[in-house]
Amino acid sequence: MFKRPLRVVPGPGQESVWDYPRPPRIEKVTDRLIVTFAGQTVAETTEGYRVLETSHPPVYYFPPDNVREDFLVPEAGRSFCEFKGPANYWSLEVGEARSQQAAWNYPETTQPFRKIQGFYAFYASRVEACWVGDEQVQSQEGDFYGGWITGNIVGPFKGAPGTRGW
Repeated sequence: MFKRPLRVVPGPGQESVWDYPRPPRIEKVTDRLIVTFAGQTVAETTEGYRVLETSHPPVYYFPPDNVREDFLVPEAGRSFCEFKGPANYWSLEVGEARSQQAAWNYPETTQPFRKIQGFYAFYASRVEACWVGDEQVQSQEGDFYGGWITGNIVGPFKGAPGTRGW
């Protein structure tokens, strides 16, 4: 039988992913967001957004103008988010280095998520490093959700084996 995990009580200045809404909420981010791969900055912005959904660490989205699209290679296959719509996947190629399906975007979103239409998100586990402000993020466990974990976010987090039914 399914048993929902116990929510970690957030400390001062922290957020619990169990307080995030469903359907998700989108928020403007003014912190500098950075993604590096193979020694190159592939995305950097202070104009990003984060999407917050119950049990998930935030997913950060970069405007296309702040992404090195010359490093992106389109991949076959798509997925579908019941809230945002169909997603496309992108691999990163920097010199001889390649990371398969390291990024995704929504070329056509549903109305509530128009602000991130065409924006890119990156799996922290498939790049060299991701940063929110001065903090290097930890990747969300698993290979489906792509959330970024910082010190001000507490779980438990969906994504690890056995958590998809939460």
